[in-house]
Amino acid sequence: MKKILLSAVALLMLFSCQNDTTEITPEANAIAKRGCASQEVLLAQMKADPKLALRMNEIEAFTQKSIASARIVNGKIQIPVVVNVLYRTTAENISLSQIRSQIDVLNKDFNATNSDFNKVPSLFSGVKANVGISFVLEAVYRKATTKTSWGTNNAMKIASQGGIAPTSPTTKMNLWACTIGGGILGYAQFPGGSSSTDGVVIDSKYLGTTGTATYPFNLGRTATHEVGHWMNLRHIWGDATCGSDFVSDTPTHNAANSGVPAYPHYSTCSGNPVEMTMNYMDYTDDRGMYMFSNGQKSRMSAVFLSGGSRASFRL
Repeated sequence: MKKILLSAVALLMLFSCQNDTTEITPEANAIAKRGCASQEVLLAQMKADPKLALRMNEIEAFTQKSIASARIVNGKIQIPVVVNVLYRTTAENISLSQIRSQIDVLNKDFNATNSDFNKVPSLFSGVKANVGISFVLEAVYRKATTKTSWGTNNAMKIASQGGIAPTSPTTKMNLWACTIGGGILGYAQFPGGSSSTDGVVIDSKYLGTTGTATYPFNLGRTATHEVGHWMNLRHIWGDATCGSDFVSDTPTHNAANSGVPAYPHYSTCSGNPVEMTMNYMDYTDDRGMYMFSNGQKSRMSAVFLSGGSRASFRL
Protein backbone atom coordinates (compact mmCIF):
# COMPACT_ATOMS: atom_id res chain seq x y z
CA MET A 1 0.00 0.00 0.00
CA LYS A 2 1.29 3.42 -0.86
CA LYS A 3 1.33 5.98 1.89
CA ILE A 4 -1.03 8.68 0.64
CA LEU A 5 -1.11 11.25 3.42
CA LEU A 6 1.72 13.43 4.64
CA SER A 7 1.82 15.85 7.52
CA ALA A 8 2.82 19.42 6.78
CA VAL A 9 6.21 18.78 8.37
CA ALA A 10 6.74 15.64 6.30
CA LEU A 11 5.80 17.54 3.16
CA LEU A 12 8.39 20.20 3.93
CA MET A 13 11.05 17.58 4.59
CA LEU A 14 10.22 15.78 1.36
CA PHE A 15 10.49 18.90 -0.77
CA SER A 16 13.62 20.04 1.03
CA CYS A 17 15.39 17.03 -0.50
CA GLN A 18 15.09 18.64 -3.95
CA ASN A 19 17.68 20.93 -5.50
CA ASP A 20 16.72 24.59 -5.95
CA THR A 21 17.18 25.51 -9.63
CA THR A 22 15.38 28.81 -9.84
CA GLU A 23 18.15 30.42 -11.90
CA ILE A 24 18.48 28.74 -15.30
CA THR A 25 20.81 29.30 -18.23
CA PRO A 26 19.94 28.42 -21.85
CA GLU A 27 20.62 24.92 -23.12
CA ALA A 28 23.11 24.61 -25.95
CA ASN A 29 21.49 21.78 -27.90
CA ALA A 30 18.17 20.02 -28.32
CA ILE A 31 17.12 18.30 -25.11
CA ALA A 32 17.44 14.50 -25.11
CA LYS A 33 15.80 13.85 -21.72
CA ARG A 34 12.67 15.37 -20.26
CA GLY A 35 13.16 18.09 -17.67
CA CYS A 36 10.22 19.24 -15.52
CA ALA A 37 10.90 21.85 -12.84
CA SER A 38 7.54 21.71 -11.05
CA GLN A 39 9.00 20.07 -7.95
CA GLU A 40 11.92 22.49 -7.74
CA VAL A 41 9.62 25.47 -8.19
CA LEU A 42 7.40 24.11 -5.42
CA LEU A 43 10.42 23.93 -3.11
CA ALA A 44 11.28 27.55 -3.82
CA GLN A 45 7.69 28.61 -3.15
CA MET A 46 7.63 26.69 0.13
CA LYS A 47 10.81 28.43 1.24
CA ALA A 48 9.24 31.80 0.45
CA ASP A 49 5.88 30.92 2.01
CA PRO A 50 6.10 28.63 5.06
CA LYS A 51 2.29 28.33 5.20
CA LEU A 52 2.16 26.71 1.74
CA ALA A 53 2.96 23.30 3.25
CA LEU A 54 -0.05 23.60 5.54
CA ARG A 55 -2.34 24.62 2.68
CA MET A 56 -1.13 21.74 0.55
CA ASN A 57 -1.62 19.32 3.42
CA GLU A 58 -5.22 20.51 3.74
CA ILE A 59 -5.69 20.02 -0.01
CA GLU A 60 -4.25 16.51 0.28
CA ALA A 61 -6.58 15.62 3.15
CA PHE A 62 -9.56 16.93 1.17
CA THR A 63 -8.45 14.99 -1.90
CA GLN A 64 -8.12 11.69 -0.05
CA LYS A 65 -11.46 12.18 1.74
CA SER A 66 -13.15 12.92 -1.60
CA ILE A 67 -11.66 9.83 -3.22
CA ALA A 68 -12.55 7.61 -0.28
CA SER A 69 -16.16 8.77 -0.35
CA ALA A 70 -16.34 8.46 -4.16
CA ARG A 71 -17.27 12.15 -4.45
CA ILE A 72 -15.95 12.95 -7.90
CA VAL A 73 -17.01 15.53 -10.44
CA ASN A 74 -20.17 14.64 -12.35
CA GLY A 75 -20.37 15.82 -15.92
CA LYS A 76 -17.67 17.47 -17.97
CA ILE A 77 -15.40 20.21 -16.67
CA GLN A 78 -14.38 22.76 -19.33
CA ILE A 79 -11.25 24.82 -18.70
CA PRO A 80 -10.83 28.19 -20.45
CA VAL A 81 -7.17 28.62 -21.47
CA VAL A 82 -5.27 31.89 -21.85
CA VAL A 83 -1.93 31.56 -23.64
CA ASN A 84 0.76 34.19 -22.99
CA VAL A 85 3.54 34.21 -25.60
CA LEU A 86 6.85 35.90 -24.74
CA TYR A 87 9.25 36.16 -27.66
CA ARG A 88 12.63 37.60 -28.62
CA THR A 89 12.94 35.85 -31.98
CA THR A 90 10.47 35.11 -34.75
CA ALA A 91 10.66 31.41 -33.89
CA GLU A 92 9.66 32.13 -30.27
CA ASN A 93 6.60 34.06 -31.49
CA ILE A 94 4.81 30.78 -32.14
CA SER A 95 1.86 30.66 -34.51
CA LEU A 96 -1.78 30.42 -33.57
CA SER A 97 -1.92 27.05 -35.36
CA GLN A 98 0.85 25.72 -33.09
CA ILE A 99 -1.05 26.92 -30.03
CA ARG A 100 -4.26 25.35 -31.30
CA SER A 101 -2.45 22.07 -31.91
CA GLN A 102 -1.56 22.02 -28.20
CA ILE A 103 -5.17 22.60 -27.12
CA ASP A 104 -6.15 19.74 -29.44
CA VAL A 105 -3.62 17.43 -27.77
CA LEU A 106 -4.88 18.34 -24.30
CA ASN A 107 -8.45 17.57 -25.32
CA LYS A 108 -7.47 14.22 -26.79
CA ASP A 109 -5.21 13.15 -23.91
CA PHE A 110 -7.68 14.12 -21.18
CA ASN A 111 -10.60 12.45 -23.00
CA ALA A 112 -8.88 9.22 -24.09
CA THR A 113 -9.28 10.01 -27.79
CA ASN A 114 -5.53 10.13 -28.46
CA SER A 115 -4.63 7.72 -31.26
CA ASP A 116 -2.09 5.85 -29.08
CA PHE A 117 -4.53 5.18 -26.22
CA ASN A 118 -5.12 1.71 -27.67
CA LYS A 119 -1.44 0.92 -27.05
CA VAL A 120 -2.03 0.68 -23.28
CA PRO A 121 -0.94 -2.86 -22.29
CA SER A 122 -3.62 -5.31 -21.16
CA LEU A 123 -2.07 -5.29 -17.67
CA PHE A 124 -3.23 -1.69 -17.25
CA SER A 125 -6.40 -1.80 -19.38
CA GLY A 126 -8.59 -2.00 -16.28
CA VAL A 127 -7.27 1.28 -14.87
CA LYS A 128 -6.74 3.42 -17.99
CA ALA A 129 -8.84 6.54 -17.69
CA ASN A 130 -10.96 8.96 -19.64
CA VAL A 131 -10.49 11.98 -17.38
CA GLY A 132 -13.36 13.86 -19.02
CA ILE A 133 -11.93 17.39 -18.79
CA SER A 134 -11.88 19.62 -21.85
CA PHE A 135 -9.99 22.79 -22.75
CA VAL A 136 -11.07 25.83 -24.75
CA LEU A 137 -8.63 28.42 -26.07
CA GLU A 138 -10.04 31.76 -24.93
CA ALA A 139 -7.30 34.29 -25.69
CA VAL A 140 -3.68 34.64 -26.82
CA TYR A 141 -1.53 37.54 -25.61
CA ARG A 142 1.91 38.31 -27.05
CA LYS A 143 4.78 40.44 -25.77
CA ALA A 144 8.24 41.09 -27.18
CA THR A 145 11.20 40.69 -24.85
CA THR A 146 14.98 41.01 -24.84
CA LYS A 147 15.41 38.00 -22.57
CA THR A 148 17.19 34.96 -24.02
CA SER A 149 15.73 32.71 -21.31
CA TRP A 150 13.36 33.08 -18.36
CA GLY A 151 14.38 30.38 -15.88
CA THR A 152 11.89 29.09 -13.32
CA ASN A 153 11.52 32.00 -10.91
CA ASN A 154 8.12 33.01 -12.40
CA ALA A 155 9.47 36.24 -13.93
CA MET A 156 7.47 35.51 -17.10
CA LYS A 157 4.31 35.96 -14.99
CA ILE A 158 5.24 39.41 -13.65
CA ALA A 159 4.65 42.46 -15.86
CA SER A 160 7.22 44.60 -14.03
CA GLN A 161 9.87 42.00 -14.89
CA GLY A 162 8.97 41.94 -18.56
CA GLY A 163 6.43 39.15 -18.37
CA ILE A 164 2.66 38.95 -18.71
CA ALA A 165 0.48 38.85 -15.60
CA PRO A 166 -2.07 36.01 -15.49
CA THR A 167 -5.61 36.71 -16.65
CA SER A 168 -8.36 35.77 -14.15
CA PRO A 169 -6.30 32.86 -12.74
CA THR A 170 -9.11 31.62 -10.48
CA THR A 171 -11.35 30.90 -13.47
CA LYS A 172 -8.91 30.50 -16.38
CA MET A 173 -5.82 28.34 -16.78
CA ASN A 174 -2.95 30.55 -17.88
CA LEU A 175 -0.21 29.01 -20.01
CA TRP A 176 3.03 30.86 -20.73
CA ALA A 177 5.01 29.93 -23.84
CA CYS A 178 8.59 31.16 -23.70
CA THR A 179 12.19 29.98 -23.70
CA ILE A 180 12.84 28.59 -20.21
CA GLY A 181 16.42 27.34 -20.65
CA GLY A 182 18.55 24.99 -18.58
CA GLY A 183 17.09 21.81 -20.09
CA ILE A 184 13.66 22.51 -18.60
CA LEU A 185 10.72 21.67 -20.88
CA GLY A 186 8.08 23.09 -18.57
CA TYR A 187 6.74 23.48 -15.06
CA ALA A 188 3.42 24.07 -13.33
CA GLN A 189 2.18 25.46 -10.05
CA PHE A 190 0.45 22.92 -7.83
CA PRO A 191 -2.88 23.78 -6.20
CA GLY A 192 -2.40 25.89 -3.08
CA GLY A 193 0.02 28.46 -4.44
CA SER A 194 -0.58 32.15 -5.05
CA SER A 195 -3.06 33.06 -7.77
CA SER A 196 -0.61 35.71 -8.99
CA THR A 197 1.71 32.97 -10.25
CA ASP A 198 -0.80 30.23 -10.96
CA GLY A 199 -0.63 28.36 -14.24
CA VAL A 200 1.62 26.35 -16.53
CA VAL A 201 4.84 27.31 -18.31
CA ILE A 202 5.96 25.46 -21.44
CA ASP A 203 9.11 26.10 -23.43
CA SER A 204 7.93 27.21 -26.88
CA LYS A 205 10.12 24.53 -28.52
CA TYR A 206 8.05 21.79 -26.86
CA LEU A 207 4.53 23.13 -27.22
CA GLY A 208 2.05 21.54 -29.60
CA THR A 209 2.75 19.36 -32.62
CA THR A 210 3.74 21.80 -35.36
CA GLY A 211 5.91 24.86 -35.92
CA THR A 212 8.85 24.88 -33.47
CA ALA A 213 7.81 21.63 -31.70
CA THR A 214 11.06 19.67 -31.39
CA TYR A 215 11.55 15.87 -31.37
CA PRO A 216 11.39 13.81 -29.15
CA PHE A 217 9.02 16.20 -27.33
CA ASN A 218 6.98 17.24 -30.36
CA LEU A 219 3.61 15.63 -29.62
CA GLY A 220 2.33 18.11 -27.02
CA ARG A 221 2.80 15.78 -24.05
CA THR A 222 4.89 18.29 -22.07
CA ALA A 223 1.74 20.35 -21.56
CA THR A 224 -0.29 17.21 -20.75
CA HIS A 225 2.29 16.37 -18.06
CA GLU A 226 2.38 19.89 -16.63
CA VAL A 227 -1.40 20.34 -16.64
CA GLY A 228 -1.47 17.08 -14.66
CA HIS A 229 0.67 18.81 -12.02
CA TRP A 230 -1.61 21.86 -12.14
CA MET A 231 -4.47 19.47 -11.29
CA ASN A 232 -2.49 18.04 -8.32
CA LEU A 233 -0.78 15.00 -9.87
CA ARG A 234 2.74 14.15 -8.74
CA HIS A 235 5.46 12.44 -10.71
CA ILE A 236 4.72 8.74 -10.89
CA TRP A 237 7.90 7.81 -8.98
CA GLY A 238 7.04 10.26 -6.19
CA ASP A 239 10.28 12.22 -6.67
CA ALA A 240 12.09 9.66 -4.52
CA THR A 241 13.45 6.15 -4.99
CA CYS A 242 10.35 3.91 -4.79
CA GLY A 243 8.39 6.97 -3.68
CA SER A 244 4.64 7.57 -3.63
CA ASP A 245 2.56 9.63 -6.06
CA PHE A 246 -0.42 9.31 -3.65
CA VAL A 247 -2.33 7.23 -6.24
CA SER A 248 -3.28 3.64 -5.43
CA ASP A 249 -3.50 2.16 -8.95
CA THR A 250 -0.12 3.28 -10.33
CA PRO A 251 2.77 0.85 -9.69
CA THR A 252 5.70 1.93 -7.53
CA HIS A 253 8.56 3.12 -9.75
CA ASN A 254 12.25 3.10 -8.92
CA ALA A 255 12.79 6.52 -10.48
CA ALA A 256 11.97 8.50 -13.59
CA ASN A 257 12.12 6.72 -16.93
CA SER A 258 13.39 8.34 -20.11
CA GLY A 259 13.26 7.54 -23.80
CA VAL A 260 10.74 4.81 -24.65
CA PRO A 261 11.40 1.82 -22.34
CA ALA A 262 10.70 -1.64 -23.73
CA TYR A 263 7.62 -3.25 -22.18
CA PRO A 264 7.51 -4.82 -19.64
CA HIS A 265 9.87 -2.71 -17.58
CA TYR A 266 10.09 -4.10 -14.05
CA SER A 267 10.62 -2.09 -10.89
CA THR A 268 13.06 -3.33 -8.25
CA CYS A 269 10.81 -1.83 -5.57
CA SER A 270 8.77 -4.09 -3.27
CA GLY A 271 6.90 -6.73 -5.28
CA ASN A 272 8.82 -5.96 -8.48
CA PRO A 273 5.78 -4.50 -10.28
CA VAL A 274 5.75 -3.70 -13.99
CA GLU A 275 6.19 0.05 -14.20
CA MET A 276 3.55 2.17 -15.94
CA THR A 277 6.15 3.87 -18.13
CA MET A 278 3.46 5.01 -20.58
CA ASN A 279 1.83 7.21 -17.93
CA TYR A 280 1.83 10.94 -18.67
CA MET A 281 3.43 11.62 -15.28
CA ASP A 282 6.64 9.72 -16.05
CA TYR A 283 9.59 11.32 -17.91
CA THR A 284 9.47 9.30 -21.12
CA ASP A 285 9.54 10.80 -24.62
CA ASP A 286 6.26 12.16 -25.98
CA ARG A 287 5.68 9.08 -28.14
CA GLY A 288 6.17 6.85 -25.07
CA MET A 289 3.39 8.33 -22.86
CA TYR A 290 -0.31 7.94 -23.57
CA MET A 291 -2.43 7.31 -20.47
CA PHE A 292 -3.69 8.51 -17.10
CA SER A 293 -5.03 6.03 -14.52
CA ASN A 294 -8.44 6.01 -12.83
CA GLY A 295 -6.75 6.89 -9.55
CA GLN A 296 -5.15 9.92 -11.16
CA LYS A 297 -8.54 10.86 -12.62
CA SER A 298 -10.11 10.79 -9.15
CA ARG A 299 -7.27 12.88 -7.77
CA MET A 300 -7.63 15.50 -10.51
CA SER A 301 -11.43 15.52 -10.23
CA ALA A 302 -11.25 16.23 -6.50
CA VAL A 303 -9.72 19.69 -7.00
CA PHE A 304 -12.86 20.81 -8.86
CA LEU A 305 -15.34 19.69 -6.20
CA SER A 306 -17.17 22.16 -3.99
CA GLY A 307 -14.56 23.02 -1.37
CA GLY A 308 -11.75 21.88 -3.66
CA SER A 309 -8.75 24.08 -4.46
CA ARG A 310 -9.94 24.73 -8.03
CA ALA A 311 -13.71 24.71 -7.43
CA SER A 312 -13.92 28.24 -8.88
CA PHE A 313 -13.42 26.73 -12.34
CA ARG A 314 -16.88 25.18 -12.12
CA LEU A 315 -18.65 28.55 -11.90
